[in-house]
Amino acid sequence: MLRFGILSTAKIGRELVVPAIQDAENCVVTAIASRDLAKARAMADRFSVPHAFGSYEEMLASDTIDAVYIPLPTSQHAEWTIKAADAGKHVLCEKPIALKASEIDALIAARDRNKVVVSEAYMVTYAPVWRKVRELLKEGAIGKLRHVQGAFTYFNRDPGNMRNIPALGGGGLPDIGVYPTITTRFATGKEPIRVQASTERDPEFGTDIYSSVRADFGDFELSFYVSTQLAARQVMVFHGDKGFIEVKSPFNADRYGAEELELTNQNHSQSQLFRFQDSRQYKLEAEAFARAAAGAVEEVVPLESSVRNQQLIDAIYRASDKDGWETV
Repeated sequence: MLRFGILSTAKIGRELVVPAIQDAENCVVTAIASRDLAKARAMADRFSVPHAFGSYEEMLASDTIDAVYIPLPTSQHAEWTIKAADAGKHVLCEKPIALKASEIDALIAARDRNKVVVSEAYMVTYAPVWRKVRELLKEGAIGKLRHVQGAFTYFNRDPGNMRNIPALGGGGLPDIGVYPTITTRFATGKEPIRVQASTERDPEFGTDIYSSVRADFGDFELSFYVSTQLAARQVMVFHGDKGFIEVKSPFNADRYGAEELELTNQNHSQSQLFRFQDSRQYKLEAEAFARAAAGAVEEVVPLESSVRNQQLIDAIYRASDKDGWETV
């Protein structure tokens, strides 16, 4: 059993990841750390976790854990990933693992010198629905892929929320823009060449609240929009010359609808609906990570893929400040 320590009492850990780890077959949460010991103890008691620490450093120095899950504010991801790796712990870090692609070089160095597994927590890459999309594309179910279209939006104007605080790494692209990009890259195995984009920022917060993006992958295009101030919506569509695949609730199926995809042929005379009941993508993520940490050959998100995904996000920001194409 891989023993996880949770670095902070953040909401995503409390509500999604810690329950998933506790439900997994090959890992368990054995420690919670917070800068407030009372908060750490309260969360530890809630999940029957045996150890609570009043500092992150104290937990990293402990022999009660083998790995760390990091759900801290985005601006702290790179710093604590390196500290955890240097403490000899495997690291599963929430996305985005860094705010610039260049920052990930130091994470790769920390991973390699400590011989630990470090992975960005893109739970979607473990979801059966996305494995099915990749399979259908590979077998040519929609013919030649020409266009991918996506959207991911929600409404949040809470000034105290980290998503609206630039110093904490807030903004729509770091928070949700990474999902259309990672899933397109995962499903197709292709990388973007150049990008066009426009981005709007909130005049009060200073964070990016809306982006419209067109990315050239050579054989096909990806177009998507994301927003932190629009009605909630998620969709991804892969359109080929012989049909199309629509992923109905591609990123947070439990909150945005059923986890399913529909494959429709060229003239709409036939369609197939694939449903994935309670696939528990966070549980699958934890189990795959634990197998990789144990030395098994396992498909987890490597830092080299994180670099490429962040390079696209970086290019979107640059493209938003100019007319025309920006090289990824």
